[in-house]
Amino acid sequence: MEYRLLTDTGIVDPVEAARTTPEMISAAVTKPTADLLARTGESLIASPVLPWIMKVDYLLEVILNSLAMCQPSSVTMARPTDVNLSGGGVGFVSPREFTAGDQLAIKLILPPFILIQAMAKVIRSIPQADGQGFAIATEFVDLKADDLEHLIRHILHTQAERLRARRTSAP
Repeated sequence: MEYRLLTDTGIVDPVEAARTTPEMISAAVTKPTADLLARTGESLIASPVLPWIMKVDYLLEVILNSLAMCQPSSVTMARPTDVNLSGGGVGFVSPREFTAGDQLAIKLILPPFILIQAMAKVIRSIPQADGQGFAIATEFVDLKADDLEHLIRHILHTQAERLRARRTSAP
């Protein structure tokens, strides 16, 4: 997930301007493939396509690391972030505190590669008990109907997977 603060003048300010590290690049490149493998299971593992996907991931990671070393400002990576999704909004932990009413431009990438772009309003920002950031709760204020459909399908699919996993692990 990537999020940016909308100012009163309509300018979108990046929330985090941290330097891109090789670990961030690696996580961003390998996560979609790992998610795809988790969803497809044995069918992709046995496929002759998998080595090619892995090769593309490797080359992309090499290119991005080279760019980040030569021109650090040219490579900005969104950090993979755990989120709590619903059809009405998204919750996440941020290193930055927001105030209720702040507007955020949000980009989510749902597996396998579905981009969701939305505007969200901050409902609350609560400091984490461990002092490592703030728990942010938002509600969507501008979400296209197609994106809402993708989001709901993803949520239902994830819930079904979790339910199946519980049933197979139960004694």
